[in-house]
Amino acid sequence: MEIDIAGPVREQLAGNEHLLWSGQPTQGIRLRSADAFIIPFSLMWGGFAFFWEWSVVRTDAPFFFKLWGIPFVLAGLHFMFGRFFWDSHVRRSTYYGVSDQRVLIVTRGLSAKVKSLNLRSLSDISFSGSSSGAGVIQFGANSWGGGGWLAGTSWPGVQAVPMFDLPEDAKRVYELIRQAQQKAQ
Repeated sequence: MEIDIAGPVREQLAGNEHLLWSGQPTQGIRLRSADAFIIPFSLMWGGFAFFWEWSVVRTDAPFFFKLWGIPFVLAGLHFMFGRFFWDSHVRRSTYYGVSDQRVLIVTRGLSAKVKSLNLRSLSDISFSGSSSGAGVIQFGANSWGGGGWLAGTSWPGVQAVPMFDLPEDAKRVYELIRQAQQKAQ
C-alpha cells in the first residue's frame, strides 16, 4: 500500500492555493554532525547514572537514594539511544509542502502541528547539500548561534529553525521555493 505523501499537506491548503511540491524528510536512524559531541556526553551521563544506581542498590543506602537515580538512568537511556528512535518516528510523521503561497511543515501524531511560512515574508533561506542530492533547506537563522554542524538537532526550550531535511533533490526543491517566492512577490 502506497502512502499519499501530499495528502497531509493538501489538507492544509486554502481554496485558492496550489500545491507545487510535497515530500518527506530523510527516513530511518540518522547521525548528525552534532552527535560528535552529543554521543560522548551521553555516554558519560549514562555511565555515571548507571554507576550511581548500581552502587546505591548494592548498599544499605536509604530507599530515597535508590529512587533518586532512576530518573537519571531513564534520561541517560533516552539520551544514549531513545532520542534516535524518537527522531526517526517524528520524521516518519512529518510532511513537507511548497505551494504558490507558503512553505508548509505538517507533523501528525502525538506532537501534531503545522508550521506555515508565507513566501512573501520569508527572508532568510539557506541550502546545504551533498553530491548525492540529499540536503537541508533552512528557513531563517539560528536564534541561539548554533552553526551548521548543529543543524537538525534540538534542545529543550530552544525554538528549532524550520527546515526541510531531504533525502534527494534538495537543490531542485530549493530552486522551486526561490522561484515560487519570486512569483509570490
